[in-house]
Amino acid sequence: MTRWLAIASLIIVVMGAISYAYFSTQSKPKEHLIVSTTTSLYETGFLDILKYDFEKKYPSINVSFISQGTGLAIQTAMRGDADMMLVHDAARELKFLKDGYGVNRKVIAYNFFVIVGPKEDPANVKGLSPLEAFKRIKESGEKKGAMWVSRGDDSGTHAKEKSIWKTAGFDATNLRKMDWYLEAGSGMTATLKMADEKGAYTITDLGTYLMNYNKKNIKLEIIVEAGKDTLNVYSVIANNPKKTEVAKSNFDASMKFIKFVVSDEGQALFDNFGKKEYGQPLFAPYVKLLKSGSNAELIQWIKQQAYFDGTECPQEYRYQAEGLY
Repeated sequence: MTRWLAIASLIIVVMGAISYAYFSTQSKPKEHLIVSTTTSLYETGFLDILKYDFEKKYPSINVSFISQGTGLAIQTAMRGDADMMLVHDAARELKFLKDGYGVNRKVIAYNFFVIVGPKEDPANVKGLSPLEAFKRIKESGEKKGAMWVSRGDDSGTHAKEKSIWKTAGFDATNLRKMDWYLEAGSGMTATLKMADEKGAYTITDLGTYLMNYNKKNIKLEIIVEAGKDTLNVYSVIANNPKKTEVAKSNFDASMKFIKFVVSDEGQALFDNFGKKEYGQPLFAPYVKLLKSGSNAELIQWIKQQAYFDGTECPQEYRYQAEGLY
């Protein structure tokens, strides 16, 4: 009996050791990274590419994107409902940093806004500067000759539109009361479709426009081309782990993501996305441009619009950012 008890005990120990070894070698649950971001990156399909390649490099991380207008994306990050953000509104990004919510901002990509409208161009704005085009569209709208569709959703695109209206001497808050000024209150694709249906003008990022035009979702044409005044710059910012409201954010995974999108591998994703279909990247890589120095004028435009005191992220808003700057 003693012998059989000893054998049974040995079997239990061996089985326990095998079970422990088996379960300890199983893959740990994946950690989650949540990125609040803009509708343009989502609607073009770029985020699917970014997700696939990032998770391929970091199989232990599952990344999810919350697609919203920039204003809502920032609020989501401030509540701690996202670990970081990828947006395109430098003024609000700076406030996010100054308020202590964000660290380690990096400019990663750019494209341009364009003004699109019906082929007939009823306001006769083709070839004008954005400022002059806005003025003429307003004049034509007041005479029942043209219509305008605004995003109206507090997005980065909406912020750019309001900025141009303000420079032209008009307040978008007052314009929204006019019959010729409509608000979609939605993403870029929905806004483009609404403008197309109404035969109206609107402002859009070039990437989303090209995607919808090539898919024949819209017939709108580019009326006012891209330029310095319509530059659109994208940045990433990690939540600040020292800020109480966002202290539980996944800072380590956020930093892996930031370093990935600024790496040669990540920048190549931006560079290649859209080239085959449209003859140009929908979101051009900024880090690659900066390294090459191939277009000094464009680099200067980006720095003027998206840098703060000569840097993309002032020293006081950097945290454990070794090798990032």
